[in-house]
Amino acid sequence: MSKKETILHKIPEQALLPLYFDKDETVSLEVLKALYGAGIRMVEYTNRGEAALSNFKKMVALRDSEMKDLLLGIGTIKNKEMAATYIEAGADFIICPGLVEEVAEVADENDMLWIPGCMTPSEIIKAENMGAKMIKLFPGDMLGPGFMSAIKSLFPNLLFMPTGGVSLDRENIQSWFDAGVCAVGMGSKLVSKPLLQAKDYTKIQEMTKKALEIVSEIKG
Repeated sequence: MSKKETILHKIPEQALLPLYFDKDETVSLEVLKALYGAGIRMVEYTNRGEAALSNFKKMVALRDSEMKDLLLGIGTIKNKEMAATYIEAGADFIICPGLVEEVAEVADENDMLWIPGCMTPSEIIKAENMGAKMIKLFPGDMLGPGFMSAIKSLFPNLLFMPTGGVSLDRENIQSWFDAGVCAVGMGSKLVSKPLLQAKDYTKIQEMTKKALEIVSEIKG
């Protein structure tokens, strides 16, 4: 199984993809440890600030020394230069907030999984025709589970993961899985700004464990 296929298998298996960014290197590393301690084996770090690249490199080094079974993706990739830079830095997969053709090309050249953000059937069709295997429904709270239900039958060969506005509320998560997603991306509702500011890694770990339990129960 190729790395790309492994990741496509493991995202639905974990069924929850935590994503976060913090400009502080230590905070970024400690959150990674907390997520890993909760049982997470795939994480998306978001490219949302000047410190993102240097923090990511430190996270890769930590992963390589202490968490060898962790897959580390990079999100908010909007052009080919960013994609190439993070591939060189050790990213395992790439996630975009939109459908960025030049990022797909760089990822394909490096035999790497890329997950585009889409919010219309036209974008999803284009992504599928470009070879996408998984779609990030973004922003999830704007689209809602009803959108997923309505389009699911059109795309039997694609995997879907909503990001943006997915909450820790069991009913919210359940409604997404009932609609046909394979996983949920969870950012500020899980690794929230107040918890980051308070450096409350214990709480982040507890909430992540709870989230994993919820998705595990829902998936049965």
